Amino acid sequence: MSASEYQKNMPTLRQVPRTSAQIHKAIPSLRYRKNKRGRNMKKKLVLLIVAMASLAALTLAGPKLEFTWKNSNYTGGTFKKILVLALNGKAANRAQFEDELVAALSRPGEQARPSYEYMPRPDLTPINKDDLRDLLNERKFDAIVVARITQKDEKTTYVPGEVYTPFPYYGTFYGYYGALAPMIYSPGYVESTKEARVEVNFYSTAKPEGELVWTGTTNKFESGSPMKAIKELVKVVAKELERENLIVPESK
Repeated sequence: MSASEYQKNMPTLRQVPRTSAQIHKAIPSLRYRKNKRGRNMKKKLVLLIVAMASLAALTLAGPKLEFTWKNSNYTGGTFKKILVLALNGKAANRAQFEDELVAALSRPGEQARPSYEYMPRPDLTPINKDDLRDLLNERKFDAIVVARITQKDEKTTYVPGEVYTPFPYYGTFYGYYGALAPMIYSPGYVESTKEARVEVNFYSTAKPEGELVWTGTTNKFESGSPMKAIKELVKVVAKELERENLIVPESK
């Protein structure tokens, strides 16, 4: 058989692509699969970024009340003269908190005053309980609002999974202060933290030992900017006290 006849009788072979264009033309399905995988990867990346941003927003959320309780036995109306007391934290931050809460609670015919106006004290200085009792009686305060920074993971007035009920010593103001003061004023207690919880208690002074009327504990929030956190916290607390009819709603 001649060479020409041999070539004529050979099976036809697919031409092997030689150029890049020929390669892409020859395997379009491969290019489609690559593009599809690329789009899927981009979609997953976008979803991951959105999820991380949402998580960051939750982590850095401002203060809000996570747990609240009101004394069902309290049948009185709003209070007329309230002492605001920030128990712990830096002296400057305590004063800022007291000033902001005083402004939020004050109404025409109703007065709120900061404790530092009567009892200035540096950091980690405990209050003499008898001096505080004399102040409340002499100035005729009918209520005291007490706030403290708690450790970010500290259990305060509630037991998870159970009905929210204050611990027994919370029932009276002086019992509360006497139980917590040794811990609050110990060195290193929430000395520096970027995250915190705040507990706020509202006591009536009608009874000699003071009676708990309302208590609330915030979520764990970012406290790296104290003034911003204080302003947000005060708004939340004042709104809740209005809702519970402990202070007169602010006129529009």
